[in-house]
Amino acid sequence: MPRMMGVDIPGRKRVEYALRYIHGIGPARAREIVAACKIDAAKHADDLTPDEIRDLTTYIQENYRVEGDLRREVSQNIRRLISTGSYRGQRHRRGLPVRGQRTRTNARTRKGSKKTVSAVREKAAR
Repeated sequence: MPRMMGVDIPGRKRVEYALRYIHGIGPARAREIVAACKIDAAKHADDLTPDEIRDLTTYIQENYRVEGDLRREVSQNIRRLISTGSYRGQRHRRGLPVRGQRTRTNARTRKGSKKTVSAVREKAAR
């Protein structure tokens, strides 16, 4: 299991797919990195030489913001939205969907599990 950018990437997978385990690298960016470093796309991560690993790491560090830096930037952006009191910041604070999705139904991932509210009846009705 080669280690890149502080992440153990799976050795049995092709390099193109193994790079996706690094936060901030998706399918298109992984293909672009492999092409730029002139590494065979069919090669598995375990078969990479130390020189190729070094080339990949330096290319990623020079050209992209990944892992810790990216996570820090995203969390700072969210904190800024919350502190300015914007609509999006209020949604983040309440734990509701931020991008205009409906909340009457669905949105269970952001809202959490259902909390059933029972009907309150007066004593006279009982």
